[in-house]
Amino acid sequence: MKAKTKTAILQPFLVLDSEVVRKIRQHARSSETTEICGVLIGQDKDQRIEVTASIEGENADQAGAHVTFTQDTWEHIYAVKDKRYPNERIVGWYHSHPGFGIFLSEHDTFIHKNFFSSPGQVAWVFDPHSDEEGCFGWVNGRIERLTRICIQDRLGGELAESGAERELEVNPAPTDSSVAPMQPNNGGIRVMRDEANEAGANNTISLEELVMKVFFSLALLLLGGLLAWYLVPHYVPLPVLIDPNTGKLIDVQTGEVVGQLEQKDSGAAQANPAKSAQPGPPDSSKKGNDANSK
Repeated sequence: MKAKTKTAILQPFLVLDSEVVRKIRQHARSSETTEICGVLIGQDKDQRIEVTASIEGENADQAGAHVTFTQDTWEHIYAVKDKRYPNERIVGWYHSHPGFGIFLSEHDTFIHKNFFSSPGQVAWVFDPHSDEEGCFGWVNGRIERLTRICIQDRLGGELAESGAERELEVNPAPTDSSVAPMQPNNGGIRVMRDEANEAGANNTISLEELVMKVFFSLALLLLGGLLAWYLVPHYVPLPVLIDPNTGKLIDVQTGEVVGQLEQKDSGAAQANPAKSAQPGPPDSSKKGNDANSK
């Protein structure tokens, strides 16, 4: 028990500005597949580390499971620090673990030991997938996860009415009597969204019904055509040749006789057989013999 109490007392007390935490989270969420990094700016006094700003590590060597500060990254960091925070110092660094959880890998430990080896420097880790976050620092010469952490709002102590007044100034109420009074925002937005969703659903159903009707009509038309072709008699023209001597019909493709052309004369004679059997005019010689006998 005494050892644990001693370790807790030797831990540095970390105070972060809420705006710094927000920027770290925003930077980490901008790349949810690879790690990002940056440094923490502030002061280190008597086991109390205060973080008041941060600088993103541009041009860092990013990979899926680790990130590395390159020479270009350090040049950018020091240029921004000298310009914006000349009286502050680097009190640590931050990086993301997208989907890996809160810990320091072997690569992270190497970076912290070689670039942030001061007892007043910490390592902040944020996982954008689970929104978990934690901080590691030097405790008795070892890197441990810190428990004495405080996130401070710089606007703390402000009167509640002042914030409401700013909101009213940003969204002033209409003064023109011709403008109808606005309905509650939440109810109006929900109704509009529901109507839009219902309209979209109705349009989708109507389009599906139209497509089904068109396909069903085409299928019926095709089926009716096939049934008419097989059930209703129809003529199929075939190319044939006529033999002028015999009147036979010959198939062009096979050369076989497929029919006989009817003759007009024979047909007429067969149609009127009684006409050929009628008696002709009386013979004149027969008439003379009858006269002589008389």
